Amino acid sequence: MTNLQITKCTLADLEPLIAISRETFWDTFSPYSSQADMDRFLEQAYAPEKLGKELQNPESSFYFLKSGDEIFGYLKLNINRAQSEDLAENALEVERIYIRSKHLRHGYGQKLLQFAEKEAIRQAKQAIWLGVWEHNERAKAFYKKNGFKKVGAHDFYVGSDQQHDWLLLKRLN
Repeated sequence: MTNLQITKCTLADLEPLIAISRETFWDTFSPYSSQADMDRFLEQAYAPEKLGKELQNPESSFYFLKSGDEIFGYLKLNINRAQSEDLAENALEVERIYIRSKHLRHGYGQKLLQFAEKEAIRQAKQAIWLGVWEHNERAKAFYKKNGFKKVGAHDFYVGSDQQHDWLLLKRLN
């Protein structure tokens, strides 16, 4: 597609952000957690009040990858106190990078990651980092190919299901 755009989300984008957040998380992780745990997680993590607050936080930014009115995926970036971990000094966190299932394997995740790196450089950050589920082999290979290295791990809960994320970091020049 030649007319892809990355647009910053505003509070007016709350409903489509909730929809794509729930859809992409479900599609990615539902085979690995119970229905009850998935339902609990989706209801809490992507509640309108919670996402609305995140959209209004000046240290967090959401972006849609779109073609016309169709949203292909989205990205969430955090700086400073909005980061989920204090992993590296002067860093930017890629908290979420999700592509709708029908648009996977077309280079759209790469586009969003490149955008995140450019944004980190624009903000004079020294590093970019993220968490990735330890069993998501495709994502781990993608980030390794893009220069990220494992620097730690943390627990992540889907409902009551404790999972483990690898923390990956890339230093920026």
